Amino acid sequence: MTFDCQRCGACCCNPAENRAERYRDYVPVEAASRLLRRQRILGRYTAVNARGERHLKLVGSEERCAALEGALGRRVRCAQYRTERGITS
Repeated sequence: MTFDCQRCGACCCNPAENRAERYRDYVPVEAASRLLRRQRILGRYTAVNARGERHLKLVGSEERCAALEGALGRRVRCAQYRTERGITS
């Protein structure tokens, strides 16, 4: 099965179950992440929770990653990482 990572965008949105429980710490930013070295964009794409843990910032009604650009299910791209055409599972 092949997934088109520049079309769907579902992996970059907080699932409805999480939103119902007000769970927003969906994608943690690990200590070794290259994103932590990019201070210029760190505040734009990440947030720090009450426990001091950094995670990807979620925006909009579907709580999608702040770096996700485009229309879900049609054409999307990640503003912070080069996106491969697809992932095979």
